[in-house]
Amino acid sequence: PNMLRCLAHLRPTTRRATRGCLTHVTPDNMPTMKSVMDKKVTKRTARAISSVFLPEEVASRVKTLGDQGAEIESSKGPVFATGIIAGTMAVKKTSDLIPFCHPLPIEACSVNVMYESGENGTARARIECTVEVTSKTGVEMEALTGASMCALTIYD
Repeated sequence: PNMLRCLAHLRPTTRRATRGCLTHVTPDNMPTMKSVMDKKVTKRTARAISSVFLPEEVASRVKTLGDQGAEIESSKGPVFATGIIAGTMAVKKTSDLIPFCHPLPIEACSVNVMYESGENGTARARIECTVEVTSKTGVEMEALTGASMCALTIYD
């Protein structure tokens, strides 16, 4: 029943056809950071969604807060709020965690947690992380890292 699932729904502002080659590997099969020197600076946005499926004993501890959503209070503190903070911090540290990510000056980051209860006692925390930057490269990895770290923190 304790299951963590991360699904990426990326919406970059520009879309290119897949070239059928690995972008972080040289022709002689060596790892490398891709050059963005010749790319134009544009506004880039990415969104990632992850979910943490909550067992009944955890879901029973969720408190609804009206317009402010929901929260789980634990001995470690407010679970969803802590996840939001962890997700935001992770977005800013993505290039430290993923070897070939370019460091980016994050201009906007939003991490939201929505509690959803379903039929048969199923419940989940649905996390959406949206990141924006004006740069030469996208923010997909930052959005994925933020949504994943928020989910991992909630799971913890």
